[in-house]
Amino acid sequence: MENTATTDRKSAERAARQKLILQGALAVFKEKGLEGAKIDEIARVSGFGKATLYYYFTSKEEIFNALLLHGWLSLWRELEETAVGGDSPKRTFISMLKKIAETVNTDRPLYEFLFQAPKAFTHEENQKAEWKAYQNRLYKVLMELIEQGIAEREFPQMEPRLILKAMGGLFHGLVFWGSDRDSITENEIEEMLGNLLG
Repeated sequence: MENTATTDRKSAERAARQKLILQGALAVFKEKGLEGAKIDEIARVSGFGKATLYYYFTSKEEIFNALLLHGWLSLWRELEETAVGGDSPKRTFISMLKKIAETVNTDRPLYEFLFQAPKAFTHEENQKAEWKAYQNRLYKVLMELIEQGIAEREFPQMEPRLILKAMGGLFHGLVFWGSDRDSITENEIEEMLGNLLG
């Protein structure tokens, strides 16, 4: 029977191998897309043989989805303290956008992939994917903050989905087009929100 130290070491080694595979796959997917990517190349870039990849993942599509799950789950976990912080809806909304921007800047290649990659699958395939649950939960939290903010007159009396969609587009542009920037301030987000909502 294995002792706890051996089990912990093996678990850490397994996690490290999976992380290296995902890093290699990210580089290949960003360059070639899902269709152009080949398992052989993912294995080579990851530094493993194909057998090792197939030990952890059954296909390149599974690796692709694992990357999406890793990114959305990491983002979701980073936002927990901000989401439950107890500020006003508007302040929490702004703080969450700032935290998203900070998280994106910690691993820009992953998050650029995260926001572009779902186009590789159909809407129906994306809806069934495990990562989609975290994306949907994040959008629900943001939507609830907007709805609360409207009820408390912190946001204008507008359709909440329009506010979220417009804010999402502006925020996405600010985060990804401003890739030479290290951070976005809460004042910049508030100013962008003010300009958007008048």
